[in-house]
Amino acid sequence: MFGTAVLFGLVLKFGNLALVVMDTAFWQKSFASEVHSTVPAYDLVSIVIIAVPWCTGTIIGLSARAIEKTPIWFDYPNTLTATQVNRGLVMPYVLRSLLGKGATNGLLVLIFMAITSTVSSSMIAVSSIISLDFFRTYINPRASDRKTLQVSHWGVVFHGCFMAGFAIMLQYAGATNNWSTYFRPIIACPGILPIILTLLWSGQTKLAAILGPILGLFSGLATWLALSWYWSGEITIESTQLQMPGLYGAIVSFFSPGLYSVIISLAWPSRFDWREFLRIDLIEDNSEPSSSLQSKLPSSEAVNEGLRTENGSEKGSYLASAESGSLAISPRTQLKSQVPLDEVVHPFDEETIRHIKRWFKIASIYFVVNVLVTIVLWPLPLYRDYIFTKSFFSGWVTVAIIWHFAAMLAVIVYPIYDGRHEIDRALRGMAKELKWKR
Repeated sequence: MFGTAVLFGLVLKFGNLALVVMDTAFWQKSFASEVHSTVPAYDLVSIVIIAVPWCTGTIIGLSARAIEKTPIWFDYPNTLTATQVNRGLVMPYVLRSLLGKGATNGLLVLIFMAITSTVSSSMIAVSSIISLDFFRTYINPRASDRKTLQVSHWGVVFHGCFMAGFAIMLQYAGATNNWSTYFRPIIACPGILPIILTLLWSGQTKLAAILGPILGLFSGLATWLALSWYWSGEITIESTQLQMPGLYGAIVSFFSPGLYSVIISLAWPSRFDWREFLRIDLIEDNSEPSSSLQSKLPSSEAVNEGLRTENGSEKGSYLASAESGSLAISPRTQLKSQVPLDEVVHPFDEETIRHIKRWFKIASIYFVVNVLVTIVLWPLPLYRDYIFTKSFFSGWVTVAIIWHFAAMLAVIVYPIYDGRHEIDRALRGMAKELKWKR
C-alpha cells in the first residue's frame, strides 16, 4: 500500500512541478513582484503548500476511514467506492457526515473561489500570450496598444470557451480527478526543461525550443498509452489511470524534451543574445480617460504636433479621442524590438543584478534541498512494512496541526502585515477621494 502511495506521490510531484513552471500566471506574478521578495515568497509557498496534501489529506482521509462504517456516516451503511474516491468526494462526504449540509455548501463556495481565482489568472496569462507573443510578434508587429488589447480580450473569450468545452468533454468521457492527476504531468511536463534551457543556456536554438516540447509530448503520450494497453489489454479511462503507465509517461514527458532540445541545438547550432529579453515591450490600456490625464492635457499645438499615423517614422505618437467633451491623450513609444541591441539599456542597476544573481544561487540550493527532503528523506524511510505506534502517530498528527496553523499564518496573516503600508496608503487614498466627492 505504501509503495502505491510513493508512486502516486512521484506522479504528483511531476504534475505539481509542471503546474508551477508551465503556468504563465506564476511567471507573471514573479515578474510583477519586487526583486527582493520573489525568491523568498516562492520558497515560503513551497513549504506552506505541503499543508494541503499532507495535513488536509491526513485529517480527511483518516476521518473517512474512521466513520464510514458507523451510523455517523450520512450514506450509512454504504461505504466509499473506488469511483467516488477517484472523483474527489471524500472531503465533502466527511464534512457532510460530521458538520452537516452547511459544511458542504461552505466547501462548494471555497472550491468556487479557488477555481475562479485560478481561471482568472489562466485567462489573463493565455490572453497575453495570444496578443503579445503571437499576434503582435508574428501577425501585426506594428499593432497599436488598443488593437493589441482587443485581441487580448478576444483571447480571454476563446480561452474561457475552450476550458469549458474541454471540461465538459472530460465529464462526459467519464474522466475522474484521479485520472487528471496522471494526465496532467504527461501533457504539461514537456515544456519544463526547454524553458529552463531557454533561460540558462544560450546555445538552445529556436528550432529546439519549438520541436523539443512537441516531440516530448508525443513521446510521453505514446509511452502512457502503450503501457496502459500492455498492462491491461485496452485503452480506457480505467486503464489509463494505472500508476505505472502514468509514472513512466510522466518521466518520458519530463526528460525527453531536454534530450531532443540538446540534440537539435547541437545539430544546427546558433547563439542567443540575452539582450533580446530587454527588448520586450509593454502595452497600456488608454481607452478610458482619467482625471490625472485630463488635468495634464497638453496644449492644442502639442496635440496637433503629436498626432501621427501609426505607419509614420516618428518615435512617438499620440492617440486622441473625444469622450464626454474631454480629450484623452495617451503616449505610445516606439517598439523596443526596433531598438538596436547595442543601444538597449538594462533596467536594473549593478547592485540589483548582483542581488538577483545571489538569490539565484540561493534558489538553486534550496531547490535541491527541498527535493531531497520531500522526496527522499521524508517518505522513503517509511517505505517498509511499518505500523505507526501510538506515540509516533500522535507526533505525526501534532506536527500536521502545527503545520496547518503555520500555513494559515503565512497565507492569511503575514501578507496583511507585509503589505500594511500599502493597505494604509490605499485606505487613505480612498478616504481622501470620498471626502473630495462630498
